[in-house]
Amino acid sequence: MKPINEAHVAQPGLAVVEVAAADDQTAFAIQEALAGRWATASADRTTRAPGEPGVRLRCYLDVRQNLNS
Repeated sequence: MKPINEAHVAQPGLAVVEVAAADDQTAFAIQEALAGRWATASADRTTRAPGEPGVRLRCYLDVRQNLNS
């Protein structure tokens, strides 16, 4: 994965979440759970690192915006 961009964590309440999971379905389920709670810039694909198990997914959260208020 690319390095985290400083703009994505420039203020309190902004977060980058990296998910490691066995498969795409699991990674996207985690992302969906996060998106149901906070404003999320979602990923549309996972990545695989050669020689490492499973898949990776990165999404960006703004936890200042609670969607379940």
